[in-house]
Amino acid sequence: MNKEYDYQHEGRYFAQFAPGLEAPGMDELTELGASGCRATYGGAHFIADQATLYRINYCSRLASRILAPLIAFDCHSDRYLYLTALKMPWTELFSTEQTFAIQSSVSNSRISHSQFAGQRLKDAIVDAFREKTGKRPSVDPKNPDVWIHLRIHENRADICLDTSGRALHKRGYRVESVEAPLQETLAAAMVRLSGWEGNQPLFDPMCGSGTLLAEAMMSYCRIPAGYLNPAEGFRLLPEFDGSLWKKVKAECDRQIRPLPEGLISGSDVSNDAIRAAKANLARLPGGKAVRLATQDYRRIEKLENTVLICNPPYGIRLEKNTDMPLFFKAFGDFLKQHCTGSTAYVFFGQRELLKSIGLRTSGKWPLFNGGLEGRLARFDLY
Repeated sequence: MNKEYDYQHEGRYFAQFAPGLEAPGMDELTELGASGCRATYGGAHFIADQATLYRINYCSRLASRILAPLIAFDCHSDRYLYLTALKMPWTELFSTEQTFAIQSSVSNSRISHSQFAGQRLKDAIVDAFREKTGKRPSVDPKNPDVWIHLRIHENRADICLDTSGRALHKRGYRVESVEAPLQETLAAAMVRLSGWEGNQPLFDPMCGSGTLLAEAMMSYCRIPAGYLNPAEGFRLLPEFDGSLWKKVKAECDRQIRPLPEGLISGSDVSNDAIRAAKANLARLPGGKAVRLATQDYRRIEKLENTVLICNPPYGIRLEKNTDMPLFFKAFGDFLKQHCTGSTAYVFFGQRELLKSIGLRTSGKWPLFNGGLEGRLARFDLY
């Protein structure tokens, strides 16, 4: 096979991570078999063989997408972008029967508008198909068969194929939701950063639709992140090996183990939230073993020797005119008075509210939810 694309030369790929997840993300890539991990803007480069690429797409809890670099080149004008992309063998990657879309970003470059850059790349792909086949593929900006990523930084262009085919946070268990749910990759990061591995019970006193509980369960039970909704954009790669993918998937699925009774539980003051959490967790194998209750956390007498992980509601998840500093002070008092010997990991979507909880932190991590910077804080409750 001719090595026409950059990723084919040494098996180097790119994992997109939300800001703040690069370091734990690289640790995860290494655990899944990658080598040569190197952080950069927006994620990390890594080296993987085909089996490892499939495994990362199936199992990564922290990555947003996994990209295969096709070509990199100096790019000082939209005309050069168009002419370079026009020469690429697009018909070997997908057909006119499949739809495609482009995600583009530009920074510090002569081409200064990302939408314009994406349009020029789209024109080149369409014209390349027309020249070769006489037909063109359609564009579907919402749910395409093929995602192409274009990044131009300091007049250097990178064109990549998305080997995931969808955003990896779309696990498939979220069939019901409450307002402003936590993104799955962020919830998975909170569980990972807590260091919780099942040695103590885990409890979420404001569980909403159960995203944190689902991610904690999937982590402990070794359920692959893509178990319900496998990401298979790598099927587009010329060297895709279907039998190898089946083997990798089967090996990962064999690692799944049951959840011990009472290890993971949660509560919420809202009946609707608990109903949504039950529906979502029921989608996962063994998910009904997660204990759920409709309960105001302030009515809990004791939570000793437990790991608490939670994303307290804020913004549109709370009633209007809620006094947020007072809300967090009350929660801090609860942790101090009722959770002796426990450790709490609390995500502050509005990081300025951290000071309102009235507890000293023993660790802090900047994390982003939907583009907004928050803080995950650790509190040791003696």
